Amino acid sequence: MKQIGFLVNPVAGIGGRVGLKGSDGAEIQKKARSLGAVPEAAVRALHALEKASGLEEKVTFLTAPGIMGEEVLKKTAFSYHVIGTLADGETTAEDTIRIAREILEEGADLLLFAGGDGTARNVCEAVEMELPVIGIPAGVKIHSAVYAYNAGNAGEALTYFCNESKNRFEEAEVMDIDEEAFRNGRVQAKLYGYMKIPMLYRYMQSVKSGGYSEKDNTMGMAAEVAAGMKPDAYYVIGPGTTTRPVMEKLGLPHTLLGMDIVKDGVLIKADAVEKDIYELTQQGEVFLVLTVIGGQGHLFGRGNQQISPRILRTIGKDHCIILATKSKLLNIGSGRLTVDTGDTDLDQELAGYVRIITGYQDSMMYRIEP
Repeated sequence: MKQIGFLVNPVAGIGGRVGLKGSDGAEIQKKARSLGAVPEAAVRALHALEKASGLEEKVTFLTAPGIMGEEVLKKTAFSYHVIGTLADGETTAEDTIRIAREILEEGADLLLFAGGDGTARNVCEAVEMELPVIGIPAGVKIHSAVYAYNAGNAGEALTYFCNESKNRFEEAEVMDIDEEAFRNGRVQAKLYGYMKIPMLYRYMQSVKSGGYSEKDNTMGMAAEVAAGMKPDAYYVIGPGTTTRPVMEKLGLPHTLLGMDIVKDGVLIKADAVEKDIYELTQQGEVFLVLTVIGGQGHLFGRGNQQISPRILRTIGKDHCIILATKSKLLNIGSGRLTVDTGDTDLDQELAGYVRIITGYQDSMMYRIEP
């Protein structure tokens, strides 16, 4: 019988749908709620546990009280013990650090936690390399390599770990960025430490790589997109340096880490949020112009949570215009694209081959595998 620690950051990712580019800090979380954001971390954590549903007789969970873990486990058939206490009101980073340490001291075999890069930093501070971890991705920023590709993969990784008598481990980077700089269009990633993860490459993502310049190719991609834009259609230009040349080609300003809406060569809305984009789908034809995350291969669910499942279901996969240089694709550790929309049925529907524009009148087919 293995003892598995279980922690949920209940506010992880709350800023994503409303375009806040992070969820760190009480003020940002308050603003996200005022904009109608709904926490999703508990849903993702529950999905991970459902994927580990064959382990009920093999594991006992050591979990935080209430919304930091206990409430999720109550919805499953797993046995569990509550570790530590929580004050009334909002949970804090200090709660994560303190309870993670208590889980370590109780002799857990592994810690399964749901959150983003801020949560990974807190867990790293608490357990360092003393306790293996598997992260359930639930945040806006997932640069750290301690996370599974998606919630389902986290549950599958846990299943493999618990069924294997001789697990192998490796060090994985814990990365985070300055959220304030991020909101101002600057990516300042920093290595905060390492944690130990099971060597399960099928399930665990790579650390996010830096951008690729390749100016000629990116300008060629921009020309290809601009030439194909349909009159009266809306184009939502996604974040990143790969999509920025499209806006430059149109002579428009670009929100480096947000969503811009263009129609007939005119900027309709800068730094749009999920509600803005969904409303467009009720007014006319909408296309998404986006790229993949270098190193990891994520197409949806990392840094572009403004594109929600209801938006994707409405516009369809064929209205997604994907840009990436060939070298960016070749440097994806898994050799595939992946999606983590928060809707597992939709993730499966998005699976298969997609066309990716790699230059002017140049493209290649690439596989999406959730």
